[in-house]
Amino acid sequence: MAGPYMSRIASVGGRPTIPIDVPICAVFVVLFIAGGACHMTLFRRNLARGHKFIPSAPTFGFCISCVIANIMRIAWACYPTNASIAIAAQIFVAAGVLLLFVLNLLYVQRMFRAVYPVVGWSRPFSLAFKALYALIVVTILMVITCVIQSSYTLNPNIHRIDRDIQLYGQTFFAIVSFLPLPLLLLVLLSPNRKQIQQVGSGSSVAKVFIVGLVGSLLCLGASFRAGTSWMPPRPNIDPAWYHSKACFYIFDFTIDILVVAILFVGRVDQRFWVPNGSSKVRHYRRDENGSPLTAYDERDIESKGSSFSQDLAEETK
Repeated sequence: MAGPYMSRIASVGGRPTIPIDVPICAVFVVLFIAGGACHMTLFRRNLARGHKFIPSAPTFGFCISCVIANIMRIAWACYPTNASIAIAAQIFVAAGVLLLFVLNLLYVQRMFRAVYPVVGWSRPFSLAFKALYALIVVTILMVITCVIQSSYTLNPNIHRIDRDIQLYGQTFFAIVSFLPLPLLLLVLLSPNRKQIQQVGSGSSVAKVFIVGLVGSLLCLGASFRAGTSWMPPRPNIDPAWYHSKACFYIFDFTIDILVVAILFVGRVDQRFWVPNGSSKVRHYRRDENGSPLTAYDERDIESKGSSFSQDLAEETK
């Protein structure tokens, strides 16, 4: 028979069943719909008043991908022998969380630039982040291709190659999820860390707490997935404890919905907002209208400040 073939290797979460997985997935569908609605509402309200905060839209997109992933697991539970539905469910579970990795990197990059402007705004630092984002896209495409390919062949050698690429992907994603934490540590160790307040509004302590908490949760989930991937394969009739449904829902969807809630309650749209065009002037300083100050504006402010100082000195005399 031609593929796709159902996998005979145990995976985290196992094959979903109607009595257990359908109610749980239904709850997560409602939660992610609510989370997506909250972030899209913030995005539209901010946009209407000229406060453009693009990351709210990808967060909404992530919620939608989680809704689709849970719906696909419900469909898989209803049609347990349908390999195509099983493949789609696995792809949506694996791919969506990368949006949160990229967003947390974006937030910590803005904090890093505020504290280390010379390094943070340098071309090599910016190119390194762009290269990392491109590598994330390439890696997830490779992983998706391997998941599909392994389901359409019985060749052991191809299965070995696909597994090696998937191990690389899971390990790489775990490293990406961890990257905001050392960057955040550098921000905390800087003597100029009070400059974090230049990014958006609110205290620097809240910004550090949000990025650190989100980074820790994402790293926990990614590390669990990478660790279980490196364990020796086991048949689906003899799964290990880490293949249980509890581990799957805790380290995937539970962590994801907690991160979505933290980003909403923490109002990242206010705390990490920067003026449009900041990358061109290479700083986050802005005027009263929220626009970034150009080099001419800064010189004008400095000249006004010096003339004011001179006038004040003359009056004092």
